[in-house]
Parts: sequence; structure tokens; C-alpha cells
Amino acid sequence: MALAALALTSGPAYASSGWDEIVSKARGQAVYWNAWGGDERTNSFIDWVGKEAQARYGITVRQVKLSDTAEAVSRVIAEKTAGRDTGGSVDLIWINGPNFLSLKEKKLLYGPFTQLLPNYRDVDVTDKQSNVTDFTTPVEGMASPWRLAQFIFNYDSSRVKDVPRTIPEFLPWAKAHPGRFTHPDVRDFMGATFLKQALIELAPDRNRLQQPAADEDFASETAPLWAWYDQLRPLLWRHGEQFPANGPAERQLLGDGEIDLSMTFDPAEAAASIKSGLLPDTVRTYTLSGGTIGNTSFVAIPYNSPHKEAAMVVADFLLDPATQAHAQDIRALGSFTVLDLEKLSAEQRKLFNDLPKSPALPTNKELGPVLLEPHPSWMTRITDEWMRRYGR
Repeated sequence: MALAALALTSGPAYASSGWDEIVSKARGQAVYWNAWGGDERTNSFIDWVGKEAQARYGITVRQVKLSDTAEAVSRVIAEKTAGRDTGGSVDLIWINGPNFLSLKEKKLLYGPFTQLLPNYRDVDVTDKQSNVTDFTTPVEGMASPWRLAQFIFNYDSSRVKDVPRTIPEFLPWAKAHPGRFTHPDVRDFMGATFLKQALIELAPDRNRLQQPAADEDFASETAPLWAWYDQLRPLLWRHGEQFPANGPAERQLLGDGEIDLSMTFDPAEAAASIKSGLLPDTVRTYTLSGGTIGNTSFVAIPYNSPHKEAAMVVADFLLDPATQAHAQDIRALGSFTVLDLEKLSAEQRKLFNDLPKSPALPTNKELGPVLLEPHPSWMTRITDEWMRRYGR
């Protein structure tokens, strides 16, 4: 389909010059990229993107660091309520899950726009279904993928050899190693993901989780989760009375030797953290035997962004094979690519083949099966229920 034929539902169509027109209009614009700011490697990568965007396209990228993506979502919703349909404060959001669903349902996203991006043709939309379906929500071109994530565990092999390979096995492991494991606060996405992983393995009907959580079966589907967690919680670090605020805080506990097992959504975190001195070189990575939750991180453009052209150029730059290879480099970010490497030229594939290796870096085969995210409503409801049961 020609670029000229692609009209956007919440913005103007572009003339026959297509992408060239978008790039031309983008020059001189500033992109306020709202992104979770809790990981310094990601912040450094976004800073690198900004420097490249300025040098190549004359675009200024300003990261708005968020403690929770919902902050940016709430801002867009508030602007809509106030009638601020132009000149919004957000140009680009790192988004997925309930936050994407919320803006998509409220029709507060600009697009579809991904088919306008030249580099989108290399995205793997066949074998990596999370690139087109986000937490059971069809993306439909309203957001552009930029990094893959899969839930994995890191452990210090100098202190433990036996690690739990299923969710039920965490109980006997924690009894044998009391206080040596914890999870982040469930109000953080990492802590909530641990509960979702447990729910997938323990729920009576796993397929039910692909549908919205409903009052009539929420209790029955989550009952095994709470029975399991009631036994696990007293065995956690600090008896389950305190929790690290987020993934990086838990990683520090592992690095400081306070715990032996941590979790992350970044399969390259251990390798990158060893290289940067944040973790000892004895840390290794593994997944659970039945597979773990995986998803794709997206960037989306709010409907009232004043710099939509520049936002699209940045989204396209994130999909450039050289950018994706740089992002997968453990010396930079270590994020696995959203691209289909078979679509790339031999020279482009070489960028990935030449990346540095590490004993703590899993192969795609070692990552094992990728489990679908439950419907976003399950994360919201199990988080609320955890707070009701155990919150302070």
C-alpha cells in the first residue's frame, strides 16, 4: 500500500511524497518522550536516541521520566477532559498493557501510523505475536514495537545450585532458603508480573485469563494463587513485611548478597549488570520449565501531540536494524529485537551476529516458551486484591 493512501484516523493524510514529507516536517520539532525512568541503562539508551535523532533529523528528544506510565496516561485524559485537543504535553509514550488499553479504548491515540514507518516492514508480525497483540489487545497500528521482554529469573550460582523451575517449587525452595528471595512491590509492574506468572500456572482454567476478569469467577480462578502465596510470604526476605520498590532495587539486593534469586523482564540484565559491575560474575539467568510471560514494549503517540511527525520519525528510528542491534548489545541495553532477522540483509544480520556474548546471556532457545500475557484486567484486580489482603 502506498504511503499516500494511508490516512490517519486522528490526523491529516500525507501527500504523495509520503515519508519524505513527514521527515521534513519533523525537522526542528521536539519530542517529549514520556518513559519509565527507573532503569539507568534504558535512560542512557533514550539519551543516545536523542543524540542520534538530533544529528540525523534535527529532532530534539526530551525524556520525561515517569515512576509509573499511568502518570502520562492520566495527563492525556485530563487534557482531553479540559478540551486541550491540540498542543498536548505528551508526544510519545513507552506503553503497553492496561495503559495502552485505556488510551486505545478512549480513542486518545494518534493513528494507525505504523504502516507509514519504512522500517516497520522488518518487524516480525508472525512468530512474535506480542508485536501485534498487546496483553490480548490488538494493536492495530496504534503503537509501534521497539523492544522485546520476557520474564526471567537471575540467581547467584556461587551460593545456590538448585533453583525452583515451576511456581509450586518456590515453596519448598523458600523453606530451604528462608529470607533469600523476594519480589518487588506489586504496585510495580515487576511485582505484579510475578503474581501473574503464578496465576497462569495455578489457575484452574488458564484460557480464562485471556478474557476480562469477571466477578463471577475471579475468586475461583485466583483462590489457588492466594493459598500458595499465604504459605510463601512469611518465607520471603524480611518475612514478607517489606518489599523492594522495583526491579532495579531487587537487583541491588542480589548484588549485595541479601537475596539469592531475583526477577526481571530483561533477559540480558544479568550479563549487562555483570559487565557494569552491578552484579557478581557468578550470576546466571534461567526461565521456568513451562515457559514465562513475554511481551513487547511499544511507543504510542497521543491524539493531541503537537509534534506527531517527529514522534513518528523517532518511532521509525527505533526500528532501524542498526538501532535494534545497538539496543540488543549488552554494553548498551540488551533488549532482544522485535525484528524478523530473516527479513534483513546479510550485512544487517551481521550486526546481530557480531554482538558480544556472555555466560549470563541466554540464547533464544534457552529462554523457552513465551506465555501470553493475561488480559490487563487480571493484573489490575490481582494487584488490588493483594493490597486488600496484605497491604499496609
